[in-house]
Amino acid sequence: MPSACESLIEDIEDMVSSNDPTPQERQSARKSIIPRFRKKREQQTNEEINTDSLIPGTQTIWMKTWGCSHNNSDGEYMAGQLAASGYKMTEADLWVLNSCTVKNPAEDHFRNSIKKAQEQQKKVVVAGCVPQAQPRMDYLKGLSIIGVQQIDRVVEVVDEAVKGHSVRLLGQKKDGGRRLGGARLDLLIFFPCCLCLFSCLNACTYCKTKHARGDLASYPIEELVERAKQSFQEGVCEIWLTSEDTGAYGRDIGTDLPTLLWRLVEEIPEGAMLRLGMTNPPYILEHLEEMAKILNHPRVYAFLHVPVQSASDSVLMDMKREYCIDDFRKVVDFLKERVPGVTIATDIICGFPGETEEDFQETMELVRHYKFPSLFINQFYPRPGTPAAKMEQVPAHVKKQRTKELSQLFHSYNPYDHEVGVRQHVLVTEESFDAQFHVAHNKYYEQVLVPKRSEFKGKMIEVDIYEAGKHFLKGRPVEESKPFTPSIAEPLQKGQVSGLSQVITHTCCPSLHPHHTHARSYAIRGQ
Repeated sequence: MPSACESLIEDIEDMVSSNDPTPQERQSARKSIIPRFRKKREQQTNEEINTDSLIPGTQTIWMKTWGCSHNNSDGEYMAGQLAASGYKMTEADLWVLNSCTVKNPAEDHFRNSIKKAQEQQKKVVVAGCVPQAQPRMDYLKGLSIIGVQQIDRVVEVVDEAVKGHSVRLLGQKKDGGRRLGGARLDLLIFFPCCLCLFSCLNACTYCKTKHARGDLASYPIEELVERAKQSFQEGVCEIWLTSEDTGAYGRDIGTDLPTLLWRLVEEIPEGAMLRLGMTNPPYILEHLEEMAKILNHPRVYAFLHVPVQSASDSVLMDMKREYCIDDFRKVVDFLKERVPGVTIATDIICGFPGETEEDFQETMELVRHYKFPSLFINQFYPRPGTPAAKMEQVPAHVKKQRTKELSQLFHSYNPYDHEVGVRQHVLVTEESFDAQFHVAHNKYYEQVLVPKRSEFKGKMIEVDIYEAGKHFLKGRPVEESKPFTPSIAEPLQKGQVSGLSQVITHTCCPSLHPHHTHARSYAIRGQ
């Protein structure tokens, strides 16, 4: 059988026959080839290119906070962090919703706001006690969550949310096994609403806040004092010391509230003021002597918020409030005797499970006796997962009727009529809701409306009281008295960020009330 190849080919080049064109001939043949013209695609010059749509820090953010002063403090902290990172705090691209779990209506507003944001195609980040306590709720699916102890990482979460990612930070912070007090105080932001501790010692049967925020964790005194010093050097003229239960401060770190307050008072410049936050009766009883001295100090408001919730011992026992009504009366009577003119604010829950008509009348009698100038009346709402939700409930119409009766009693007296004609020094800190007046507070933290003049903002002024309403006084500035600037530095514009090292020259007096969710000042000059 003949071979497929008659001869052996030793090299691939041997396959070229003598009849094939030479390389020179092939190159010459290419000269007659005409290349095909290809039409280039025209660049769409009229197409709008959004170069910053996914670049974190370039978006606008709207923040909404519900709840207590602690939550407002957290809201200010987060707003300041975001502003320092480049985000603009106004209603637009992404919503940060900071929730409260104390009452059903607050959670309803929170849930409705999420729905509204989603309908408007907004990105949403949620924070506060609701997602911390119940992160698996259906309406929270797919949303980014910032835990109550993770608010110093708000920028990380928002950055990821801007990119379309879902991030959930819900862990607790510990140092060698010891629980830390939430967000670090050595970061950029300082807020006039100064948080001294985290959570509380109580386990009230109606409250979910303890479940969300965990066990008590106090910030060290030195950190709080440094924050106060920084704030006054940045032009702040009023600070709130706040928490779920200010009176319990220091029990976990071997100190107490009076020790902290005396250290803070040393740093308050003349004319600036310190306001104490809420304290429950059990933890203030042992400090009454020192607290009276502190509340009499000229740079501390003679004001204390002591929630009683009910005047019935049986109801207080069911609530697990850890005090009896005589304890509350002792606190109020002692302070009224030792601190002339002191304002005691309190809270009352109407219709707690098991509350009888007799129990409710004891509460009514307590209000008649003390005529509290500031009274927060709350109709009981069972919070899911709390012991009180499993108790036998008072009928809804009874709760509503008791709330109405107590409200009528509260509005039947005028606590400020005796002050008409009195001359007082007041600190002007904000603008009224109707934008017609500036709002100031006297030594007793009573609201005094004064004429809206730019030179008054952030100043201590002298006024003559000429009118008294249920919730306010009106003051006429004393002509021969000049406004006094209490702070040791010029305050910055509302919205500027605390802690930035650069010196910013544009200054004016900001609104210092802690309900404004903006960071308002920057770091110590030269830091």
